[in-house]
Amino acid sequence: MQKRLFEFDTATALEPLDVVDGVHHFATRVHPGWDILGNANGGYLMALVGRAVSMATGRPDCVTITAHYLAPCPAGDARITVTPVRAGRRFATTTASLFLSDANGGEKEIIRVLATVGDLATDPGGPSAMQRTMPEIAPFDECLLMSDTSVNDFAHIHGRLATRGQSEDIAFRSGSPSGRATMRGWFAFPDGRPINSTALLLASDAFPPAVFNLSLPAAWVPTVELTVHVRAIPAPGPVACFFDTRFVQNGLLEEDGEMWDANGVLVAQSRQLALAPRG
Repeated sequence: MQKRLFEFDTATALEPLDVVDGVHHFATRVHPGWDILGNANGGYLMALVGRAVSMATGRPDCVTITAHYLAPCPAGDARITVTPVRAGRRFATTTASLFLSDANGGEKEIIRVLATVGDLATDPGGPSAMQRTMPEIAPFDECLLMSDTSVNDFAHIHGRLATRGQSEDIAFRSGSPSGRATMRGWFAFPDGRPINSTALLLASDAFPPAVFNLSLPAAWVPTVELTVHVRAIPAPGPVACFFDTRFVQNGLLEEDGEMWDANGVLVAQSRQLALAPRG
């Protein structure tokens, strides 16, 4: 029986090239349609590099990954390098970079990553002490499908996803921002692809910025740095996502995120530093 090929897997496909002085090289392509105004979404780029890290190390889950974004990234052919730093019994650590090819045969470094990877399915675990549970959110079917909204003309990535937003948090589209820098919604794929740890990297940056609910323009918010901690493999079904911003200062903002699965288990956390939108 032929294995089903999902769109996200096609968009993050890799071709192993060679290993030179311990550095793993992969050919790939930054696909169109996973972008904001023609520039690839930061979570999509992180997922692309994260998949290369997992392939190079043989460990499927980026337990923690930090990406610094060095330049905007249109669609095109690219190369990823993964450099092992250390490998232990539980975790391995690497650095990685994605280079975008240009028409003159050169290339530009787009994103540089430091990641620690493991296998959460076999992880030995340890003590837990949760100080709170999943925040409240409207049921999946009561949230609005982002691909059906006008925001899709600006953020083309929503046409690739089945993300849904809580109605009051995406009312900025009709000129009625909530006044609270909060964004709540559900992450899912339209073709039913299961959400694994690589997909959580995409989910961390797959919603409109929470600051769109303040008196700021709904414009491009370029990511400077993004960190994701994957805490568990999600149960089947959509993942509830919560994002908020507390400080917009000197043209920069932070956005903190939490992702919870259908069983109310915390599966990922994120924080990013980004440039504030300008009209």
